[in-house]
Amino acid sequence: MAADKAYSSKANRAYLRRRRIGAVIPEKSDQQANRKKRGSAGGRPVGFDAVRYRQRNTVERCFQKIKAWRGLATRYDKSRESYEAGLHLRGSIMWLKLLTPTT
Repeated sequence: MAADKAYSSKANRAYLRRRRIGAVIPEKSDQQANRKKRGSAGGRPVGFDAVRYRQRNTVERCFQKIKAWRGLATRYDKSRESYEAGLHLRGSIMWLKLLTPTT
């Protein structure tokens, strides 16, 4: 599971560990300082894969671009078919913007 620093608590990490879910969550600077201050009693540094975290950021930015379209963010379209059509339309617009060169 990839998450941002807001979810880096010991309780969240323990929950994921119990369920055998790998966590890609950076450690907050204050948590890191407290751990280092405690010395060997502070435990090991948390595992963190920066490449996987960057990939999470890319996916999150894509969702934000989709949500920028108000109709999708607020679920104005109540039927599944019209909502899905809106998703396809928004995805097509995002793809077309990638194809057009910017000056």
